[in-house]
Amino acid sequence: MTDDVKNERNAKSARNERLKSALRDNLKRRKSQARGRAGMAIVTPDDDAKARDHASGTGSHRRDGDT
Repeated sequence: MTDDVKNERNAKSARNERLKSALRDNLKRRKSQARGRAGMAIVTPDDDAKARDHASGTGSHRRDGDT
């Protein structure tokens, strides 16, 4: 084998290792992001107002039909 062929194989091998590592790191990052998003809740403005009222001890204690 000539030195050119050996150098080409080594270069391809090194490139494949770098790509493998980069893909592995990318997958870990994406999984971490997905786990973070799974714990988040969607809050509507109504939910936010109810939470503020409940936390402050105020809010409507009226039922439907009460005036």
